[in-house]
Amino acid sequence: MKKLILIMAVLAFAAAAYAEQGQVVYREGTQKSFKGPAEYFTGEVTVDMLFPPNETARYSGAYVTFQPGARTNWHWHPAGQHMIVTDGIALTGTRDGKVIEFKEGETVWCPVGVDHWHGATPDAPMTHLVISGSKDGKAVVWKEKVTDEQYMKR
Repeated sequence: MKKLILIMAVLAFAAAAYAEQGQVVYREGTQKSFKGPAEYFTGEVTVDMLFPPNETARYSGAYVTFQPGARTNWHWHPAGQHMIVTDGIALTGTRDGKVIEFKEGETVWCPVGVDHWHGATPDAPMTHLVISGSKDGKAVVWKEKVTDEQYMKR
């Protein structure tokens, strides 16, 4: 019983200490916004960070906008990634040659270790919200460019 009381006291103290920190607001324009580097993307891509990972929630969020024909390199996520299309139609492909289209309001989960790419269709821009997990400080492992042939396989 003493052990249970001690555990409850420690949990209450930790909760009170955490509550004192309060909520954190990331105001518009306070996070990084940058062009997707050519070494990881084909075409014009803009990344607008929304929030960084922290010690409790080891994931970050960003809006990523792809101009027509733009796409990522092949890559995978050490802690997975959710992609939610907020505007347009997205494409995502895997090494088995499958390319999936998903539209505004639809979500794709990219499991840990699955090589994939994502981007816009050839004729229209697309924006998606990505929520990327982080493991050992790493959210993505980049690989080679996606060829035009791989991209056009739909």
